[in-house]
Amino acid sequence: MPITENKNTKAKAVDTPWKTAMRRFTRNKLAVIGFIMIVFMFILCFIGPLFSPHNLFDYSLKNKNLAPNGTYWLGTDKLGRDILLRMMLAGRISLLVGLVATCITVMIGATLGAVAGFYGKLVDNLIMRVADIFMALPSLPILIILGAVLSDLKVHPSSRIYYLMVIIGVLNWTTLARLVRGQILTLREQEFMQATEALGLKDKRKIFKHLLPNTIPVIIVAATLSVAGAILSESALSFLGIGVVPPTPSWGNMISAANNLIDFRKRPWLWIPPGMCILITSVAINLIGDGLRDALDPKTKK
Repeated sequence: MPITENKNTKAKAVDTPWKTAMRRFTRNKLAVIGFIMIVFMFILCFIGPLFSPHNLFDYSLKNKNLAPNGTYWLGTDKLGRDILLRMMLAGRISLLVGLVATCITVMIGATLGAVAGFYGKLVDNLIMRVADIFMALPSLPILIILGAVLSDLKVHPSSRIYYLMVIIGVLNWTTLARLVRGQILTLREQEFMQATEALGLKDKRKIFKHLLPNTIPVIIVAATLSVAGAILSESALSFLGIGVVPPTPSWGNMISAANNLIDFRKRPWLWIPPGMCILITSVAINLIGDGLRDALDPKTKK
């Protein structure tokens, strides 16, 4: 007698770890709100300026310090420039500084952490002692000193941004390196690593093809949270006048425009919009980071 297949019963599809993580992430309402907020900020900053009727270098002293109105939705600054357009273009700079600095942090931290965890002993001690030195250094004073050096060297504003990305990225690799090292110390004792030993694979292949890919969840979470820190560092330096300097706009140096009591009290449109952008972006990125941490945690219930 032939075996008939019951059409009403379907084999349950096996979810991959990434699908499971995505489902957990979408169930986290705060993380989804953070994702929507950060997407909105990217659209506003990278697409919004294309629809602006104003130009970044439109100076009009007769329109200086105007309150928000139908022509200038967020008002104008002391040179008559549109605050909304400058805020959107400043967002491009701040977001790019955060993203590029984080990429540099990930490359340095993940590589050194993996090498330290894989080789151990002398290599591990050397890298971790260097990490201890970097962690002992106060980041903000070091950034201020390096920013002042760039000012003394009279680096052009357009080139200064790239130096700032590298400086912030290089100073923030230690936390990620320690996280990756801890993961590698556990992973190198697993059975699949014994198989790589039997196959005679080179150390480079073991690290970058087998070990590092298994630390991606940790790297993603750390990198997400690092973006917010890089944006805040850039904003603080620009506010102090040693980060991104005019005429290149950034959220930090836009806030520094309200450096006197009159502007602070009577012209809030000069500093509240960029300040709100920094707040919204930082909160959104941290919400996404928390959501990814919970979603990628294998101990979390489905």
